[in-house]
Amino acid sequence: MVSQRLVSRKMVAAFAICVSALSSFSHSAFALEDTVNPELFDKMEYRFIGPYRGGRSVAVTGVEGNTNLYFMGTAGGGVWKTENAGLSWKAISDKTFTVGSIGSIAVAPSDPNVIYVGTGEGPIRGVTTSHGKGIYKSTDGGETWKLVGLDKRGQIPKIRVHPTNPDIAWAAVQGNIWGPNEERGIFKTVDGGKTWQHVLKVNADTGAADLAIDPTNPRILYASMWHHGRTPWFIKSGGEGGGLYKSTDGGENWDKLEKGLPTLIGKVGVDISASNPKRLYAIVEAEEGGVYRSDDAGKSWSLMNGDNILKARAWYYNHIKVDPNDENTLYVMNVQLHKSIDGGKTFETVSLPHGDTHDMWINPENSLNMINANDGGATVTFDGGESWSSIYNQPTAQFYRVITDNLNPYYVYGGQQDNSTMATPSETWGDGMGIEDQFAVGGGESAHIAFNPDDPTLIYATTINGTLTEYNRETGLTRPIMPYPEYVFGRNARDQKYRTNWNAPVIVSKHDPDTVYYGTQMILKTTDRGVNWQEISPDLTRNEPEKQGLNGGPITNEQAGAEYYNTVFYIAESAVNKGELWVGADDGKLHITRDEGKNWKDITPHKKEAQVNAIELSPHAQGRAYVAVAGYKLNDYTPYIYKTDNYGKRWKRIDEGLPEDAFVRVVREDTEREGMLFAGTESGMFISFDDGKHWQELDLNLPPVAITDMQVKGDDLVVATQGRGFWILDDISPLREVHKSLDGEALFQFEPVDGIRLLSGGGMTDQPQAKNPPRGATFRYYLKDALEEEQTLRIDIFNADNELVRTLSSAPNAFEKCAKGNEDVRSPVKFKHPSTKAGYNEFVWDLRREPLNCIDNVKLFGGWNGARVMPGDYKAKITVGEQSQTRAFKVLPDPREEADKAQLQVVEKSIQATEALLNDLFAHLQKARDVRAQLNGVSGDNVMLASDVSASIERIVSAIDDWEALVIQPKHQTFEDDINWPNMLDRQVRFLMDNFDRTGAPAQAGALKRLEDLEAKWQQYKVQLETLFGEEVKPLNEKLSKQGAFDLERL
Repeated sequence: MVSQRLVSRKMVAAFAICVSALSSFSHSAFALEDTVNPELFDKMEYRFIGPYRGGRSVAVTGVEGNTNLYFMGTAGGGVWKTENAGLSWKAISDKTFTVGSIGSIAVAPSDPNVIYVGTGEGPIRGVTTSHGKGIYKSTDGGETWKLVGLDKRGQIPKIRVHPTNPDIAWAAVQGNIWGPNEERGIFKTVDGGKTWQHVLKVNADTGAADLAIDPTNPRILYASMWHHGRTPWFIKSGGEGGGLYKSTDGGENWDKLEKGLPTLIGKVGVDISASNPKRLYAIVEAEEGGVYRSDDAGKSWSLMNGDNILKARAWYYNHIKVDPNDENTLYVMNVQLHKSIDGGKTFETVSLPHGDTHDMWINPENSLNMINANDGGATVTFDGGESWSSIYNQPTAQFYRVITDNLNPYYVYGGQQDNSTMATPSETWGDGMGIEDQFAVGGGESAHIAFNPDDPTLIYATTINGTLTEYNRETGLTRPIMPYPEYVFGRNARDQKYRTNWNAPVIVSKHDPDTVYYGTQMILKTTDRGVNWQEISPDLTRNEPEKQGLNGGPITNEQAGAEYYNTVFYIAESAVNKGELWVGADDGKLHITRDEGKNWKDITPHKKEAQVNAIELSPHAQGRAYVAVAGYKLNDYTPYIYKTDNYGKRWKRIDEGLPEDAFVRVVREDTEREGMLFAGTESGMFISFDDGKHWQELDLNLPPVAITDMQVKGDDLVVATQGRGFWILDDISPLREVHKSLDGEALFQFEPVDGIRLLSGGGMTDQPQAKNPPRGATFRYYLKDALEEEQTLRIDIFNADNELVRTLSSAPNAFEKCAKGNEDVRSPVKFKHPSTKAGYNEFVWDLRREPLNCIDNVKLFGGWNGARVMPGDYKAKITVGEQSQTRAFKVLPDPREEADKAQLQVVEKSIQATEALLNDLFAHLQKARDVRAQLNGVSGDNVMLASDVSASIERIVSAIDDWEALVIQPKHQTFEDDINWPNMLDRQVRFLMDNFDRTGAPAQAGALKRLEDLEAKWQQYKVQLETLFGEEVKPLNEKLSKQGAFDLERL
């Protein structure tokens, strides 16, 4: 089923209004019928690979009366819910929301099933902040959601709900990040969000940053209005209309509160004491700012504490929370969490798992129970902050860029916002990827990372302040190698020797791993690991000094480096031509050199100021490039993708069909299929099969999240997101095979994914882990129509000698019934069948041969599955009715295994021998049981048997019972019985079969000797049974036959 979110995006893509082309560019015509049928690939899935290390959260709440239930809103990863006080979190907004940026969460006090969520986080960062798209409402505790308006209003940092009527709510709308808009201020609904009234409006530059409601009198509200705005080089905080406002009639009318407050006010956080509603606190950004208090319901205010540590970087923090049970206890959220117990006069620091705090909820029934939102996620305490729940269980990381190496398995690298750099494996030999598998590589949160992919021993990474480091993976040493070390905090960009972007680029040459290029306002080069640097370009930006001064005002400067402008933002090097560099700047300029920097040419495609976010040099044609240009920081959310085939002499736009506000951060071309493009946008992932003429969605199972970067890595697509970590679309070969004519095929088999015969995994962990890819071989196929109930789809697997090793069917079989009947309650048996649904399907073969010959009433610990096949060449034949398709694939050895073909053959023959022994054993056991059953039947039906016949029957039945107890343990009913009664021959052989399977080659001498011994023992038992049949059963059968009884030798 296609989700509402996917349908809405497809409709936008299909019916988007065409933007007029600039005179120097051309657009491709768009027609929906020219896209590829998404059913050919829409069940492919991305795989989350981590990390479980929380990203920024700015909105949290608990639920009064339930100390285990909390909600978290993240900066880019949606809404999350915990029902165990933070031990684990579950995403609850993915199926409905269209954005991942969350600004506010409010649970109705009178009905905890009613939840309002405002999208668009309040701290308007110049990086890693996505715009909001309205308010969502749930009436079932977050199980389902509905968009209820304000979807074009921008950031919504606070919602308050009436204490007794869940249909009445107020929303503080901060507004658009990058430009003025009229829809700012306080909005009110009285019908549960069906309609909203704009009840407080100041001007197009002033939005609402905070909102407080008197819990004893919901007609009284306090609103913080914030005059603010952003450009790439400046953040404005403070101006006309800003300050505190009060309403005493439920928001219908408002008065500005001024007595005792500064005249020029920036961002303000405000809260009311629930225990004394006349007591209010505010954290005020102003020259005379700090913590202010009112004891007369806002009529007058007094400055209680003006320490800078409480009001620094107000645009990012400036929130305050009063203990609902103590009017003198309050918390101020800044880099640290500050607590006062004397009415705001003095503060002490409360320790948290992570810094940069943004929101809090305090349990009205127990003030020691709180939840805090910070740059590391959300964390819960029950002891007033002495201890907190973990932030290492929240997969909400924001990454700027992604790069991979060529190790096996390959590693994925990036810089996590509000944290550090990280390298994580794409898969592991164990059960998954956890924090124990990941490590930092120097640099910092905003890093570009670079290395020789074949030997990533030396890793170069950037971070804020223009810092560049070299990390030595072997020694663990990290050393700064900045070309000209200057401390940039508090300084103007134009006063620096080198202007560096917050996300400064660095690359290692594809032609010489000793050559490193680094971007400032120019390109610098080192060939001696940063000891010496050479300038190889002039200033490659617009170089506008007026945009290189103070980065914040009129109250608070913001000289942290994120607003440094006129800087190089991206460097791409040709993999073919040494010395060919393409360089993009954050102000839109694009330059190329083809002689290692001796000469540069301006080839800027986008004439308006914008950010050259990524450059992709085609792996298929020299001189061909694709450029993603992002203008969102100048209030232009239009998607821009440019293409050139002649080194930038001419460009054309190839972005038509993308949603109108899905600005593009990155575009990549597939390394195998020429013209297959991937676009990572603010609104998710898109694909073009025809070189950008037509685009269609490729979100698949991705949550609603902005895509920041991606890389085609072999057959994989590796994706970095702005709020949900790293993902991999494993093996994109079906996309490489997709074409329009396939839509008419009744059956089509795509290229299978090779299986890997891994030997053993890692240890156990109590930490969350991302999943590894399927270990078996994956078969992908397309069915035009779903099969009827009586139809069957069959997959036959053949080895290199064309021998059938396994048949997989969509229909259940007798074996499954038998295995299910024998299952241990502690290890339920589950069977998977190839899908017969219409469209794209996948089935993972676990590499196992045909199962053992199952018989009823045998508890075979280890199961009835066959052993895995050996590495080699195989074929999969998929058949539906009269149609079939065959594709070749491989089963690959464990990369850690060192074995030759002869050694593998020994293991294979040993495994086959154990399987043959078990099948022979169970065949004889079944025969013995059938004879016993007939004998018992004869004894029961023929009461007039001769005494010697009756004695013979009793003797044979007893002998069969004894013989059965030699080959199986009849007393075994559950796994725990394995240690209570001796394990007999069947379990010993199964254990040995698994030992050969897991150990691999070369086979152990002891295992081969054990196989000889078990085979000898089986021959002994087999002879014993056959002797019984020949010397006892056969003569008895002759006697019974003469008497007209049943023939005992049916088998």
